[in-house]
Amino acid sequence: MGDYDEDTAFLGQTGPYFWTTFFLLNTVFVSTGFNGLYIVFVGAAPKHHCLIPDVNLTDEWTNAVIPFTIVDGEEVQNQCSRYKLDVVRNLSAEGYVPGRDVNLTSLELEGCLDGWNYSKEIYQSNIVTEWDLVCDNQWKVPFASSTLFVGYLFGSLISGQLSDRFGRKKVVFISLAAQCVSVLLQSFSYSWRMFCIMFLFVGASQISIYISAFVLGTELLSKTMRVVFTTLGAFLFYCIGYMTLPWIAYGIREWRTLLAVLSMTSVVYIPLWWFIPESPRWLITQGRVEEAEAIVRDAAKKNKVEAPPVIFKEFLLQAMPPSRTYTMLDILKSKNIRCITLMCLLLWMAINIGYFGLSLNTSNLSGNPFMNCFLSATTEVPAYVVSTWLLRKCPRRILLSTFLIIGGGVLLLIQFIPDTLQHVALALEMTGKFGFTMAFSIVYIYTAEIYPTVLRNVGMGMCSSAARIGSITAPYVIYLGSYNKVLPYILMGSLTIASTVVNFFLPETFNRDLPETVEQMQECQGLCNGPKNKKYVENGGSGNPTLQI
Repeated sequence: MGDYDEDTAFLGQTGPYFWTTFFLLNTVFVSTGFNGLYIVFVGAAPKHHCLIPDVNLTDEWTNAVIPFTIVDGEEVQNQCSRYKLDVVRNLSAEGYVPGRDVNLTSLELEGCLDGWNYSKEIYQSNIVTEWDLVCDNQWKVPFASSTLFVGYLFGSLISGQLSDRFGRKKVVFISLAAQCVSVLLQSFSYSWRMFCIMFLFVGASQISIYISAFVLGTELLSKTMRVVFTTLGAFLFYCIGYMTLPWIAYGIREWRTLLAVLSMTSVVYIPLWWFIPESPRWLITQGRVEEAEAIVRDAAKKNKVEAPPVIFKEFLLQAMPPSRTYTMLDILKSKNIRCITLMCLLLWMAINIGYFGLSLNTSNLSGNPFMNCFLSATTEVPAYVVSTWLLRKCPRRILLSTFLIIGGGVLLLIQFIPDTLQHVALALEMTGKFGFTMAFSIVYIYTAEIYPTVLRNVGMGMCSSAARIGSITAPYVIYLGSYNKVLPYILMGSLTIASTVVNFFLPETFNRDLPETVEQMQECQGLCNGPKNKKYVENGGSGNPTLQI
């Protein structure tokens, strides 16, 4: 098998073709920012207390029928109980005054039998107010959040298989259509169960967009543009959508209308079908060398360079038949690849617990929830910019370990911050979000560089599936804060620090060509292989020499 990067070196590292493909593919990631975290607003619990029906209570008893409780050192109305209404009504009718004639603490409590009264100061309506997802039903909110990530899990499992079989481009656009339809149908949900079911499809389609577009860009772009795309490009454009979401939600406070508007954002991507090409690397692995050459010749024309008469000489000389389809079983066959994959899975799980845990926690922070979400998204921008620069200069292992320690370490410090210094705790949490965002962007390109072309989508899909196990648990990790507010930070911080140990045993990919075959990946230097790794690095191995920069 020939070396794709060498065969297409005449295209250069930049040019109109690469920049056009770069921007068109990146616009796809904006939609994932719109639709990824709207549950922060749709599932937020506004201030609420038991609804008191009109039963002719005096003003004193109307104000006293809801008991007060202490929450974080502040006295607030109880959200889930009231004094027994029949007793209060009799005391009111007999002229007793609460607090003077009656000791309120001696009265019997009951649940909110008539429902709840919700504040409309921030939200006009959402799934919490519509289906009363509070008190005994409060668990349904993190469950709903988890269904999105369960959808991510299923999408991660099938998107790699589908795009390896049918092509990266087809899966990207089919997933965009599926996301549009799923979010639109979710806006018509008539029950919490239907909302959760549609959230599964939203998650599956969204992660399919992300993985397939990410791999497509990795395989279409040059080495220089690839690093920019997989860090500053893909993640920054996702962040643009993420930063825009709170302002859309600020303008549309009714959840059904909000979801309907968000679903329509996918329609604008239809014209891109005629401008984004299929991956020539994938076409070659399918034996479709002529189609791959046609795409590369079109790229040469746009870059205003002359293509050689025959571009993929070795591929044509070998008369490659259509290659077999690789599956997850191929990853499990080799001890080296199996060991590397296991370590990648553990890393992705830990990073996703921290990243999504902090992202979902914005509605629990003090202050305006729309501004908190915007600040959380804005924190990611410098992380993407810095990671792009560092990935050009530094080895992947050192970078990833450094920011895992930063992300997890500052979260462990939050438990020592007193309640009077909440702004310091907020600053530490944003610093942790910066660290996790850096780790998130680095681990994507690191993983894509480890796997060969024939297994890249399957490997990325498996790692993304493992990450979903982490993100599925993230809402429940944050839910632990209702019992002890520092418990989520201790758990996320400890897991992240522990994952840095695993990272030290992964093979380094800095300044090396992307592997094309399974054999080339097996040559990589790491914990799971033997002395022949050193020979590969020195001699170039299997016709794919190491880049020396």
